[in-house]
Amino acid sequence: MRDKYSGLQIGIHWLVFLLVILAYCAMEFRGFFPRSYRPVFNMVHISCGSGILILMVARLVVRLKRPAPPIVPKPSPMMTGFAHLGHLAIYLLFIALPVIGMVMMYYRGRPWYPWGIAMPHAAEADFDVADMLKGYHVLLANLGYWLIGLHAAAALAHHYFWHDNTLLRMMPKKRH
Repeated sequence: MRDKYSGLQIGIHWLVFLLVILAYCAMEFRGFFPRSYRPVFNMVHISCGSGILILMVARLVVRLKRPAPPIVPKPSPMMTGFAHLGHLAIYLLFIALPVIGMVMMYYRGRPWYPWGIAMPHAAEADFDVADMLKGYHVLLANLGYWLIGLHAAAALAHHYFWHDNTLLRMMPKKRH
């Protein structure tokens, strides 16, 4: 049995990681720039979100076809349960966040452009729905900070405290 995830799984994981950082940065740093730059920051954010959605669905499909390589030494059933719960939360979050964001953009009733491509929008804006969805989107995005931090802390704890191969399974192969 293999001791690492496939190259495709590793690539998707780290590409999602980069897109998540870029999506969060686009929203967090847009206030440091003139308001005229807002459409660019929004397009970057929306583009990253749509990319995250596509990659998370692809990752889920690949994950269903290729089970995770074993953790050595094997963790306790409780730790395994926490890991499954954490990964479920990450999958749900990074699928729900972009879906909510896209539906929110639709209900704003004006053009929006992931990757520079014009997407459909409601003929007439429904700002009540858009504002409600924005509230959920922001709440989940803030929850994402904690979930990402917990995920990273768990990976580091596995590597440095429990001394297992959890982190190494998701690292790219070394070049010689």
